[in-house]
Amino acid sequence: MTSRNRPDSVLVIGAGPGGLAAALLLARGGLRVHVVERLPHVGGRCSAVQHDGFRFDLGPTFFLYPLVLERIFKLIGRDLHREVPMVRLDPQYRIMFGAGGQLDCTPDVSRLEAEVAKLSPADAANVRRFLTDNRVKLEQFRPTLESPFLGWRDLARWDLLKLLPLLRPWKSLDSELGRYFSDDRVRLAFSFQSKYLGMSPFHCPSLFSILSFLEYEFGVWHPYGGCSAVSDGMARVARELGVTFSLGEEVTELLFEGRKAVGVKTSGSEYRADAVVINADFAHAMTKLVPDHLRRRWTDAKLARKKFSCSTFMLYLGLDGRQDHVPHHTIHCAADYAENLADIETRHVLSADPSFYVQNAAVTDDTLAPRGCSTLYVLAPVTHRHVIHQRANVDWAKEAGPFRARLLQQLRKVGIEDVERRIRFEKVVTPADWEAGYAVHRGATFNLAHTWRQMLHLRPRNRFEDLDGVYLVGGGTHPGSGLPVIYESARITSRLLLADFGRDAAWLGAPGAGELPAGASAAAR
Repeated sequence: MTSRNRPDSVLVIGAGPGGLAAALLLARGGLRVHVVERLPHVGGRCSAVQHDGFRFDLGPTFFLYPLVLERIFKLIGRDLHREVPMVRLDPQYRIMFGAGGQLDCTPDVSRLEAEVAKLSPADAANVRRFLTDNRVKLEQFRPTLESPFLGWRDLARWDLLKLLPLLRPWKSLDSELGRYFSDDRVRLAFSFQSKYLGMSPFHCPSLFSILSFLEYEFGVWHPYGGCSAVSDGMARVARELGVTFSLGEEVTELLFEGRKAVGVKTSGSEYRADAVVINADFAHAMTKLVPDHLRRRWTDAKLARKKFSCSTFMLYLGLDGRQDHVPHHTIHCAADYAENLADIETRHVLSADPSFYVQNAAVTDDTLAPRGCSTLYVLAPVTHRHVIHQRANVDWAKEAGPFRARLLQQLRKVGIEDVERRIRFEKVVTPADWEAGYAVHRGATFNLAHTWRQMLHLRPRNRFEDLDGVYLVGGGTHPGSGLPVIYESARITSRLLLADFGRDAAWLGAPGAGELPAGASAAAR
């Protein structure tokens, strides 16, 4: 058994995107950082699936709003694009509608207008107004996304209250888009991004119209090697900064003195530190690692009443043959999209006609597959594991095979034929696998749902309110899910933690500040 007790030392549970970003910033802030990761590699759900020359991202495939991670790298004196080369995609993706028609979505606004005009000429005239309005919305709301929310007083600040007419919290995302677009398909093209949060555009808050804006304003990027290459690059830099890692070592218990966390136990070791940063799935970490009696606001009973995001059914397919006629990213929306979403969010059943997404990354990055082959990443949003009368809503032991066959048939709708015969490698991940194999509570891959009742101060807080010496990063805390805001959660949390330790945090920049403070990188050293 190993025991550590260092002054100003921090343990990070989980080497996912938030944990890696926090490790970078805390190490540059002068703390001794040790990361403990259950899997034998870094990245968590932002790692890679690899086999015989095929490489897939396990989870996120869209790299959006790079400014957030660019800022973090700049703060530690590095250049993100030098450490992790990447390319901006154009077109960003193709959206195909089961109800008819398609859009090749491009950041070139004139071309985008021409694409929208194929579906609805009247709506094409409102594309620029939508982008302009959401540019203002993002800029005004950005300080909120970059600030901690540690109680209702933070919510009551006038600088947030005055945004209510702009944010329109009483509207759904779909109804907000109705102010610009009358065609259902066009609204869907600018709102399917709510799936990045695991939510339906009919229930997702109108605030998140900024998601599609972010894509057009700042780009959809492909890091060479996939999004997992970003995690690999972050870990490499972290090690250069002195961060240490224990991989393949599952945390089984948080250690406490009273209500203060003082370390962790793993399957074979014990590590102690002055603070603990949790990057693991929030609900899973609380229910498995922390005794219920130590939690006040986030007890097991209260967690059971919370709303969770959808899950995903995944196929990772290494195929003989190229698919050069298929774009890098393709989204296919079910003919009756509203019914498909109701199956996922309300009825908690599998759809006969599921929507799905395909990444065909080899058209951009030929390092991801053997010569003459393709990597297909196929994702279908599905219900999370929902227990009714002590029985799971979907028995994946029985349903995985039939649903896989259904998805392979669906691929014909985006022009990919004769798949079964050409498969050289295949991996299937169901919601049950997300829960059992990747420690995701209920298999809800996007964590707690982003309803207004589970945002800002009503979400688990970056300085965790139920325990002393515990901080949170990742999709389960403020600001929420999605790579950019997960990275931002690390900056918020690092600022709080460093200040609590009596260390300089000014070099991290103020919330909402445009440019970094002069000499920020040097100060971080």
